[in-house]
Amino acid sequence: MHTGDMISQGVTLLVDGVTIVGEMYFARGEKEQTPVVVLCHGLPAGPPDPSEPGYPFLAQRLAREGFTTLIFNFRGAGLSGGNLDLAGWVRDLRAVLDFLEIAQDGIKPILVGFSAGAAVACRVASEEPRVKAVALLACLADFERLRQPENVQAMLDHCRQAGTLRDPGFPSSVEDWVEGFIQVNPVGCVGDIHPRPLLLVHGEEDDLVPVADTRRLYGAAGEPKEIAILPGIGHDLRREEMAVGAAISWLKRVAA
Repeated sequence: MHTGDMISQGVTLLVDGVTIVGEMYFARGEKEQTPVVVLCHGLPAGPPDPSEPGYPFLAQRLAREGFTTLIFNFRGAGLSGGNLDLAGWVRDLRAVLDFLEIAQDGIKPILVGFSAGAAVACRVASEEPRVKAVALLACLADFERLRQPENVQAMLDHCRQAGTLRDPGFPSSVEDWVEGFIQVNPVGCVGDIHPRPLLLVHGEEDDLVPVADTRRLYGAAGEPKEIAILPGIGHDLRREEMAVGAAISWLKRVAA
């Protein structure tokens, strides 16, 4: 599809029998040999809102800044199939890397993740040399709070209300589902991203993920690493110009 100075191309992958739907954006005339960015969304707060521009707006902006940008819905979210499962999200992101390895002729992508998507990006990048660099925005340090039964029930209730647990019998094992979250463990793997560049961004007024989580991640990470704690800003960093601007500035430096 052509939209002004933007070219987009649909992407459909099959992972564990689940359809994963995405979109790639290119600045016109720059489809080949440009830096590649993969955006990883967080846990949906509710059912999709057609009036909300969402991640496509950010992807289009990055394309205009000279980045080939891929957005996609993890399983259980948006147009993708399946049920929300963080262990499955890890496999979804690895499948995206497999796709890009062929589609982009071996160009190593930069991962930019938000909240739970940042946690997954951290885990995958720590194990995948195919990743060039990682930006983690409002990233959780761990999911240890899910060891408490009341928090598990609250998460299940939220996911059902948001429409990300779609099958009545899912998860068949709540214990295994929770373990999939806990095993992502960003603070335990962020050190393995070294020596690739890492950016950590957090809003000082975040009421969902404590800013202390990003400080823990920064302390556990190796060099090169950068941190930006943004005053007066909450959790939804993709809507905040200060956060997006910091990420774009960093992307241009590490992609050079």
